[in-house]
Amino acid sequence: MARKIRPDDLSEADLRRLLIAKRREARRKRLDDFRRSGRLVDLAPNPGTRLTEGLSAIQLDQPLAAPDPQEERRQSRKRLWDRALLAVEVLAVGGLMFVFFNGANLIQRLNAEVSAALAQPTFSPTPLITAVVLPSGHTPPTDPGGARPNEAEIPEHLRPLQQSLANIPIPTPGPEQAIRIQIPAINIDAPVVQGDGWEQLKQGVGQHIGSTNPGQPGNLVLSAHNDVFGELFRHLDQLQTGDEIIVYTNARAYTYIIDLETQVVEPTRVEVMGPTPTPTITLISCYPYLVNNMRIVVKASLVDS
Repeated sequence: MARKIRPDDLSEADLRRLLIAKRREARRKRLDDFRRSGRLVDLAPNPGTRLTEGLSAIQLDQPLAAPDPQEERRQSRKRLWDRALLAVEVLAVGGLMFVFFNGANLIQRLNAEVSAALAQPTFSPTPLITAVVLPSGHTPPTDPGGARPNEAEIPEHLRPLQQSLANIPIPTPGPEQAIRIQIPAINIDAPVVQGDGWEQLKQGVGQHIGSTNPGQPGNLVLSAHNDVFGELFRHLDQLQTGDEIIVYTNARAYTYIIDLETQVVEPTRVEVMGPTPTPTITLISCYPYLVNNMRIVVKASLVDS
């Protein structure tokens, strides 16, 4: 039994044809009214008859043939295929985004690994060996043999090295090298010479070969005797934090301020002569007075440039 036509069963084309037919039917009725009232004169046969007859072929209350099962299956397959294609597109876009972000992370990680591989570890520079014991060491003048270089304080296995270091030539003085030192707190005003060997310290305060020049970054190492050759550094133990040390060159004067407590160390504590990142001065002398089995060390930092 044929079922009745419902609006939901009609296609878009059927609905469009019904709308056009209804408009034409309404137009035909208006024309008929005009004819009956005498306001319209027919010049040609009424063409609306065919449309009316055609309209009778499709009525909403007329039975509609059952839909074609094959067509329905085709439409169903088409909808499934469209959904499958949409799912594939969504997966493809998701895969591309995954590849993009994964690739970006991979590149970032590789760059970090390359940077880490290229970065060199920070090594602390090993200072050149310029002394095996602190300078100015000697026997007391009260010894039976008098004052002389004290070789007994040099470790036996290091004596050949000490001899080779003693043969380092004295550089020609330059305009930036120290020539004079003043320490007002203990009334010191003395010349500075290059080198701190036995012969150099007979002439005044000696600048250790290889130590920095006044005012420059690094450690300026000066030494002198405490009980012979003028006893220039006899009263280093009286210096206090805040006292001034003024060092002169041919160009200018540099002022250092003592900022650390005075140290008394073994003669082999050569690390006090090591380089420093900022302008520093280190004063060294034998200690105690007329005993000379230790060293007194005073450090100060530059306060002007």
